[in-house]
Amino acid sequence: MGIQKISFTGHDGHTLNARLDLPDGPTRATALFAHCFTCSKDIPAARRIASRLAAQGIAVLRFDFTGLGHSEGEFANTNFTSNVEDLRLAAAHLAETVSAPQLLIGHSLGGAAVIKAAPDLEGVRAVVTIGAPSDPEHVSKNFSNQIETIREAGEAEVELAAARSPSDASSSRTSPGAGWMRR
Repeated sequence: MGIQKISFTGHDGHTLNARLDLPDGPTRATALFAHCFTCSKDIPAARRIASRLAAQGIAVLRFDFTGLGHSEGEFANTNFTSNVEDLRLAAAHLAETVSAPQLLIGHSLGGAAVIKAAPDLEGVRAVVTIGAPSDPEHVSKNFSNQIETIREAGEAEVELAAARSPSDASSSRTSPGAGWMRR
């Protein structure tokens, strides 16, 4: 099994960095992994899942959304819609380089993004979510006290209680627990 470092262009023209976990033998299928809100492609769960799928002959593309991990751009300028568009572009890149993804995997808000993107991606045969909200509105409780500020000013600073391992915190360009929300 090999891991290739690759990149592709995201929704706003910034370079998004990715890893392509490849099987040792023939590729039986391809998968696309979407990480959680403020996480990265390198979280232990993503690495383990990609490694185990690659051992079963499934190539897995895992990438950092705009402004997170090693990808370019400003996380503060993203939203759920832009994340879904980055996911679609990742699928298009995978289709051009290996084959279109048959499996979408999403963790937490990445799970909601794969649910939203799946109907638009030709060839998807299965969607797997891990701890995903069924609707992005589910996360609004995390910033409910700032809704009025977001409506009036278009943005607000919010505190998120996201626990991370030390390796995850060092790979994210946002500080743990802090983030911007835009309408």
